[in-house]
Amino acid sequence: MDLARTQALIAAQGFDGWLLYDFHNRDPLAYRVLGLSGAQTTTRRWFVWLPREGEPVNVRSAVEEHRIDGAPGRKVVYRSLVELKAALGTFLKPGLKVAMQYSPQNDIPYVSLVDAGTVEMVRSYGVEVVSSAELIQALEAVVDEDGYRLHKDAGVIIDGIRRAAFDEIAARLKAGLPCDEVGMRRWIVDRFTDHKMTCDGGEPIVAVNDHAADPHFEPTPENSRPIRPGDAVLIDLWARFDRADGIYYDITWCGHVGAEPTPKHKELFDLIMKARDACVTFIQERFASGRGCAGWEADDACRKVIEDAGYGRYFVHRTGHSIGREVHGNGVNLDHLETRDSRRLGPGICCSIEPGIYLPGEIGVRTEINVFIRHDGTAEVTGEVQHRLVKIDL
Repeated sequence: MDLARTQALIAAQGFDGWLLYDFHNRDPLAYRVLGLSGAQTTTRRWFVWLPREGEPVNVRSAVEEHRIDGAPGRKVVYRSLVELKAALGTFLKPGLKVAMQYSPQNDIPYVSLVDAGTVEMVRSYGVEVVSSAELIQALEAVVDEDGYRLHKDAGVIIDGIRRAAFDEIAARLKAGLPCDEVGMRRWIVDRFTDHKMTCDGGEPIVAVNDHAADPHFEPTPENSRPIRPGDAVLIDLWARFDRADGIYYDITWCGHVGAEPTPKHKELFDLIMKARDACVTFIQERFASGRGCAGWEADDACRKVIEDAGYGRYFVHRTGHSIGREVHGNGVNLDHLETRDSRRLGPGICCSIEPGIYLPGEIGVRTEINVFIRHDGTAEVTGEVQHRLVKIDL
């Protein structure tokens, strides 16, 4: 780990230190922060204290004395609970502001990994426990310029695959060849492989008509439907270059086969485009004014458009998620529905904007783009943007 950088981030947040903790491999983030492997089972508690300045302390059990070898600072070995608490008392002093993987009221569950009892024990030393959410974001979710370029390059390829996928549906139908959801899903994954890209096992969504009303529909050989003239088609695809520093690009487009879309299909799609664009405008204006915004605020800007149109109950998920080396990263999400994400968008943050409306048993629509906050503070849409339903000509 880069201790100097981590301590600078702790100081910038106004914290006195960051207390990392694990038991039974419950907190994979703690291992990543420390640059340690989380593969080996941990059967005893360990703590690592990272003060804003000075030497860290790592506290580990005599039973697993070498479990966190590689953690920075002074090593303290305990045998009993009494010795463990005494060791913690050497640096947890009354009045300190201590960051932990904790979120008040579990507002941000992605970082709320320390159990309530451990938080109670730490508080018993007279310290204030605060959330490490912004620290995790800074270390886990900020994408550098090289990552930005990898994201953009991936986007060029994936946008091309998306265009080709709609063309492939048209070609198969015109030729009278089999064309179904699971077959097109496999076709897209094969194109990822051709371009040395990976989706890490989370394969794309190809959904027609009411299947698209399930936001996370997964076509299988058992449930796959043929794609036919008149169908509404949703394609959600995401991938990154198959290398350790690859950054994901994640999009969703909607189309219809043959004749004009139904009035309902067009109405719903026009509405989610309006909501998407409102969210983009909100973020860009906030950054242009130098204010920035929190994830929940961006969600509100998008969701209001759909709620005002009377479809709020059918927009069943957050507006967007963090994007990084994982398609759902550990940074700020655009969310004031499932959680209240108070983390702020900032330079190096990449996220999706993907409003959707899902009418059960009828139809689902979603539009998804990616936004990257450039290091000069510019909020950039990083790929192509859908402005009308794709017509799959026959």
